[in-house]
Amino acid sequence: MPQPKIHVYLMPGMAANPSIFDGLKLPEEQFVLHRLEWFLPEKGMNFSEYAKKMASKIKHDSPVLLGVSFGGLLVQEMAQFVSAKRVIAVSCVKHHSELPKKMLFAKYTRAHKLLPTGLVNNVELLARYAFGEKATKRLELYEQYLSVRDKRYIDWAIDSIVNWKQKHSPSTLVHIHGTKDAVFPIDKIKECIAVKNGTHTMIIHRARWFNEHLPAIILEEGSSI
Repeated sequence: MPQPKIHVYLMPGMAANPSIFDGLKLPEEQFVLHRLEWFLPEKGMNFSEYAKKMASKIKHDSPVLLGVSFGGLLVQEMAQFVSAKRVIAVSCVKHHSELPKKMLFAKYTRAHKLLPTGLVNNVELLARYAFGEKATKRLELYEQYLSVRDKRYIDWAIDSIVNWKQKHSPSTLVHIHGTKDAVFPIDKIKECIAVKNGTHTMIIHRARWFNEHLPAIILEEGSSI
């Protein structure tokens, strides 16, 4: 008798659309991929409330939640409202102590409130916010990936990251992080599955690694980190 398929919900990073997962190919006889998309937060909506509303889009029991960067923080919050088989956080942090010093500094000084987020249609600037790297060499690529350009959303997202304070990680959490992540440097990450030379955008540029390793990570019951 065939085993039921595992439903994997994919959450992209800040300002990004689900096309960042185009390179992700898992065996169709075992897994079904579902792509989630950012919606504009309601006025005054906090991160937990947003996560609860996003969790309402999950239509299957015991799903896998995989999120990248800011999306990785979101799936951890969603785990409060969804009984997930696995929560896979990619290129992000799992505790506020893992945030880089500049983000902790911004929290206490509110310096992030001074960022020129009104210029979100400047793709090069948006790439610095979302990916932590210059977009000059990949401008056309980032035009494709970074499609959520509402100033209210960007302000809310940056504020949510800076002020994120998770008390308890999901029990099923697996953290995957690149050794060359420029947004969340790995030297502040406590425990993770390290991807050698992986950058903050490795879900795009190292999709082969994920295709090779994700099935085992999802199915291995004892590998939570």
